[in-house]
Amino acid sequence: MSPHVAPHLHAAEHVAVHLGVQPAQGLPEAEAASRLAQHGPNRLPEPPPRPWLLRLLDPFRDFMVLVLLAAAVISGFVGDLADTLVIAVIVLLNAAIGLWQEWRAEQALLSLAKLTPSHARVRREGQQRSVPAEHLVPGDVVLLDAGDQVPADLRLAIVARLRVDESALTGESATVEKTEAHLEAGEHAVADRRNMAWKGTLVTHGRAEGLVVATGGGTELGRIAALLGSAPVRATPLQQRLAVFGRQLSIAAIAICMAVFVLGLVRGEPPLLMALTAISLAVAAIPEALPAVVSVLLALGARRLAAVQALVRRLPSVETLGSVTVIASDKTGTLTLNRMAVREHHAGPAGDAALWRALLLCNDAAPAEGGFSGDPTETALLVAARDAGLDVAAVRAAAPRVHEWPFDAARKRMTTLHAEVDGTLTGLVKGAPESVLPRCPAPGDAEALAQRWAAQGLRVLAVARRAAGPADRALEADGFEQGLELLGLVGLIDPPRPEARLAVAECRSAGIRPVMITGDHPATGAAIARDLGIASGAPGEVLTGAELGRLDTPALAAAAAHTAVYARVDPAQKLAIVQALQARGEVVAMTGDGVNDAPALKSADIGVAMGRGGTDVAREAASLVLLDDNFSTIVAAVREGRRIFDNIRKFVRYALTGNSGEIWVLFAAPLLGLPLPLLPIHILWINLVTDGLPGLALAAEPAERGVMQRPPRPPGESVLAHGLWQHALVIGALMGAGCLGLQAWVLAQGGAQAAAQAQTMVFTALTFAQMAHLLAIRSERESLFTQGLLSNRPLLGAVALTLALQLAVVYLPVLQPVFRTVALGAGDLASCAGVALVVFVAVEAEKAWRRRR
Repeated sequence: MSPHVAPHLHAAEHVAVHLGVQPAQGLPEAEAASRLAQHGPNRLPEPPPRPWLLRLLDPFRDFMVLVLLAAAVISGFVGDLADTLVIAVIVLLNAAIGLWQEWRAEQALLSLAKLTPSHARVRREGQQRSVPAEHLVPGDVVLLDAGDQVPADLRLAIVARLRVDESALTGESATVEKTEAHLEAGEHAVADRRNMAWKGTLVTHGRAEGLVVATGGGTELGRIAALLGSAPVRATPLQQRLAVFGRQLSIAAIAICMAVFVLGLVRGEPPLLMALTAISLAVAAIPEALPAVVSVLLALGARRLAAVQALVRRLPSVETLGSVTVIASDKTGTLTLNRMAVREHHAGPAGDAALWRALLLCNDAAPAEGGFSGDPTETALLVAARDAGLDVAAVRAAAPRVHEWPFDAARKRMTTLHAEVDGTLTGLVKGAPESVLPRCPAPGDAEALAQRWAAQGLRVLAVARRAAGPADRALEADGFEQGLELLGLVGLIDPPRPEARLAVAECRSAGIRPVMITGDHPATGAAIARDLGIASGAPGEVLTGAELGRLDTPALAAAAAHTAVYARVDPAQKLAIVQALQARGEVVAMTGDGVNDAPALKSADIGVAMGRGGTDVAREAASLVLLDDNFSTIVAAVREGRRIFDNIRKFVRYALTGNSGEIWVLFAAPLLGLPLPLLPIHILWINLVTDGLPGLALAAEPAERGVMQRPPRPPGESVLAHGLWQHALVIGALMGAGCLGLQAWVLAQGGAQAAAQAQTMVFTALTFAQMAHLLAIRSERESLFTQGLLSNRPLLGAVALTLALQLAVVYLPVLQPVFRTVALGAGDLASCAGVALVVFVAVEAEKAWRRRR
């Protein structure tokens, strides 16, 4: 059907004329074949696959990866095959992760195809036929029954008590009552087009006939597939920071190593020795363990998150959680219980008992194991009646239903007829207040009360009764539903999760702004948002899909600064909201469960899908899956993300400071007239034993105190921010000064082995100092004595192992010729430990200064 003709705004007969079909006959087979050739098969378009060669080469375009590969080659050249092997494994592992993530993104698009049934029932040439769903064309007359999946976008022409589950498309769990009547002119969200049935949704009740108005990529589901395919995947803040850090560090390391090489030549050192020293220093200066440490930190973080019901699908997203500045959350099931409940009730003159009895009898829900089954609203009414003291089975047995006028979307009412114990008949009516109250001669103040409750976001129902006689069964519904006695009103709502209020408050204290995106009515969304503390009730906090559609990109970005609730929004608008927030510099976490959420989930910095009620499409597009569909789990995940980034910063602080110490030693020695203080093998050994296990053990460091009482890190903030690079330079210089001081002191004493002894002491002091530094930087603020040595046992074990290995290199005769070391006396060893103690005290003094600030 032409995109310029909105089928929901026109009568079904007009739509049929426009499509060139007689609904009673359907299309001729020849015409259907012609249209199939014109429009193509009714399936979602699939993007052409990317060549595997390009996929394999993608990870190797990263600057840091190229530097690591160069370091691997150089390490092999100088004989350090262990470093070569470690670097190669790290690079290949990163490439494999990248390939897996790209494959997983493709699965999100393939999952959409599962929402299309294989066959559909149609009327062609006056006969009912079953045809492959892919062969449907615009103008086909499709027949629907309960249990059918809608095979294309349909304009409903004949409806018999049709209810459709559109949760896969809209994310809203309540089934939708359908009608064939056309809608008034104006803007109508997809969820409000009650005369349409959408491809991929499920018929839960009733039957219908509909005209195919869109197939394949032209359907609402097809539009979502196009959005999903075009939604960009942004690099995580961590990936952006590490890329910048890697480039800066690599350039600085190369410059410094060239300077060391030139200074050595000027000093008269052998060119080959200086070349090997400069190359070894270049390898040491680049913390090639960083990708491994980051991967371990993220993997352990993912394991911790699994314990709190959050399944990580994209590993870098674990850290991204710590950078989140806005959480855009779906309402139903995430912030709320996804279970309707009666919040308010008002009984008329007949009293509460008559009200609850009517709600129990005029109700299609039924008892089931563990509760009630049926429409969420009706089950909520049965729960309320039971809680009011009524026995559901006994009341229904005493007043059996003998006739009914079912609910329909035009009347907005349902009526049931019941046989009383005394032989009389009673009619009970339940429906929308605007439909029931005008039929009650004396509604009192019920209309004003209903309006007030509706403004508070409640779904309001009016309940009434009238006496009946046997002849009334022959009446039409409208004829019977007259002269009613009002029994009362009930107001229902999907209540907020009790833990969601605390989680929202924790978000606020952590500097994170929660916003709600819902397909529900604006008043309902605003009421829940106010209840939870997401909205304050100030003007301009609620933006509807219709209002959003009238905003251009700059206006939407401006509105995003203060909007707390987005209501009645479509998939493209959800994507636009995420991109508008990102344009303002926000790091956005987006939750969702429906197919309609998938493009926004993919585009968000971190997409969070629902594990219980969510669709496969949403889960494939997301980075994180909540196994309990609970908003508070997102907040727990944010806390874990912040812990992980803190520990990554600790490793960078540790590695850079150690590398800085090595550079200071080699750079300053020739300037001070000292001989080469370290051999290439010393540098590579320190790099191997100090960067490896001790650095990895930082992954087990618990969260800092007050981790959720500070604002999120700015997205553009460097990993070296908050004095980290200054710390690395100053403490590294302190390490270098201590080591060179030992060298000068030993050389001044003289002796046959003074040069070897001095090199061994510099080698050992540097290792000891780095271990002391590691213990001191476990927290950026807290003293080690406050934390306790045993609060990170893996790290303590790694330090002990590193010290043992260093002592083995110094004292084992079999290793001394390999590492050019000599055994040190107790006094020499104590001097090395003294340098380490000075470093430890300096870092503790820096932390004490931070605490006082």
